[in-house]
Amino acid sequence: MTPLTLIRSAAALMCSCLFPSAAWAAEAPRAPAPLRAAVDAAIRPLMAEHDVPGMAVAVTANGQSWFFNYGLASREQATAVSENTLFELGSISKTFTATLAGYAQEQGQLSLADHPGKYLPQLRGSALDKASLLHLATYSAGGLPLQLPEGVSDLDGAMRYLRDWKPDAAPGTVRRYSNPSIGLFGHIAARSMKSDFAGAAEEVLFPQLGLQHTWVHVPQAAEADYAWGYNRANQPVRVNPGVFDAEAYGVKSSAADMIRYVQANIDPRRLAGPMRRAVEATHAGHFEVGAMTQGLGWEQYPYPVTLERLLAGNAQGIIMDANPARQLASRQAPTGPLLFNKTGSTGGFGGYVLFVPSKKIGIVLLANRNYPIPARVKAAYAILAQLAPARSR
Repeated sequence: MTPLTLIRSAAALMCSCLFPSAAWAAEAPRAPAPLRAAVDAAIRPLMAEHDVPGMAVAVTANGQSWFFNYGLASREQATAVSENTLFELGSISKTFTATLAGYAQEQGQLSLADHPGKYLPQLRGSALDKASLLHLATYSAGGLPLQLPEGVSDLDGAMRYLRDWKPDAAPGTVRRYSNPSIGLFGHIAARSMKSDFAGAAEEVLFPQLGLQHTWVHVPQAAEADYAWGYNRANQPVRVNPGVFDAEAYGVKSSAADMIRYVQANIDPRRLAGPMRRAVEATHAGHFEVGAMTQGLGWEQYPYPVTLERLLAGNAQGIIMDANPARQLASRQAPTGPLLFNKTGSTGGFGGYVLFVPSKKIGIVLLANRNYPIPARVKAAYAILAQLAPARSR
């Protein structure tokens, strides 16, 4: 057995004790009528307005979970959505990348203060090597673009581009959302573990988080559960491969697994020590960017939070533009309740996850349509109002 395989076997045994089996989703009790009404009121009009074929919604409160399934995972095959349907998570995958890196740091295999050239000789002495791994993780390396340029189709090409890249700003001064930035971060994290990202995620990370139906590469045995996404032309699509795709937007998961993931973030004490500390590390805020604080994967807000602030933190300008960033000292870290969230999209899928650890509540929205982010935020906020009515300042 390889070291990763041994770790995976131990993790699976441990998680069988810490987490219920996959069957728990099917045995979940019926949702309270007011919650069912709130979810229906938020989701049904959204699906009609944006022609969303199917959605899986999961809600947790005080350790209890409920599932709400709508529409079709495949229009062509008339397959109904269930809590076990696999959806592409898009950039929600970045929260797993951050967690894997936190785990590698807990194992002494990397430090967020390190620089890329320590792990990738091709980048030593480059402008990018002045940035730290923390800067890569928080999109603050100096203005890396949202995507790699056309024509960069393999890792060697990506390394050449990153070696020659010239920053627009000093590390830590601007935040520009970037798949290459966190993709490189995840690549380095896996490399520090002597693995590729998919192997480290599927053999170490997912099992230790208790996720039994979450994949980078969906195996043949799970293909029947993999939904089809639908693009603007209503054609069935799946995510295209690319450099750093697994690290930045490549995870596929179900509502049942994602609410389990949310519960692990709400109460990491259920996890073994290194993974618990890795999850907790993703909850630290590092840069203040407009209405939100950028952490590792997750973005955060003081709670209670207004809908207007949540929309501002998820606005198009935050995603597409370079924004001034102010690094937070550890002593400036918020001490009060926080709301964590992350959106994710691919060509045919759109997702949104939020949770409030202090209230022990969380929401997962998964859809096989890339519909507008404001609609996701508003729908989740309406459901949040049912879970925690005293929500606004």
